[in-house]
Amino acid sequence: MVLDKAMDEQEFLVIHPLDDVQEKKLDTRDLGPMRMTPTVRIALWALRGYLIVMMVLVFYHVLELAGIVPKN
Repeated sequence: MVLDKAMDEQEFLVIHPLDDVQEKKLDTRDLGPMRMTPTVRIALWALRGYLIVMMVLVFYHVLELAGIVPKN
C-alpha cells in the first residue's frame, strides 16, 4: 500500500491538558435547579434502593461475623 507523500509529512503538535492554557469556567450559580425527567427520577430511586439493600447485607454480615446472628 502506497501512501501519499503529503500524508507522510503531516505533523501534529500535541499539548498535554495540564500544560495548555486554562479555559474560563462557566458560572453555575445563575443557572438554577435542573428539572429531572421521570426516567432519571426512577433510576435514582432504584439506585437508592440498591444501595440501601447492600448496606443492610453488609450490616447483617458484620452481625454474623460478630456472632450476634447465628449462621445458617
